[in-house]
Amino acid sequence: MIKNKDRTGYIGASDTKFVIGNWNTKTFRDWWLEKLGVTNRHFGNKFTMAGTNYEHKIIDALNIPSIEKDKQIIIGKLRVNLDANTKEKIHEIKTYQYEKGFDIKKHKDYINQVQVQMYVSGIYSAEIDAYGLLESDYKNYFNEIDLDRLSKHEIEYDKDFINNTYLLRITYLTYCLEKGKFPNIEDMESEAWNIQEKYKTS
Repeated sequence: MIKNKDRTGYIGASDTKFVIGNWNTKTFRDWWLEKLGVTNRHFGNKFTMAGTNYEHKIIDALNIPSIEKDKQIIIGKLRVNLDANTKEKIHEIKTYQYEKGFDIKKHKDYINQVQVQMYVSGIYSAEIDAYGLLESDYKNYFNEIDLDRLSKHEIEYDKDFINNTYLLRITYLTYCLEKGKFPNIEDMESEAWNIQEKYKTS
């Protein structure tokens, strides 16, 4: 798990929902103020705390030789953290309440996060490893991993999403972050940020 929780000055893969979402909301404004360093929010609850504390145990339970944990990649203002990876595949760890179930189709934000991880890392194979936590797991972080509650979800690389949705916005947001200005979707469009051809992946 990444020790440094400071999100100021960088945009991560887990921020993708903000990058491609509606910029005219209070939620986006609060997120952007944090990126600018104006505010510093530390969000945590029993679900996020348990997820953080079980992450390495789940990775170990995958039993994959030569797996690397907590790789961080920084390209400009993009700072991407991988939970785990080999040379061939990214493993993104997610926890959820077991009794509620896990349907990958309902977690587009997770899928888009992994798309950005693949783009930045150059590792174009990935899976989300989802582990269902019981109420007892939220109270005791030392419980053993039950492999029957672990599911694996392959994510295919979506070059069209990266080239035609993500890159235009992340490049403009990087510019705004460097200038310390608030992004505006009309600005991005009127200034004709024609970067797709320049940054398009092969």
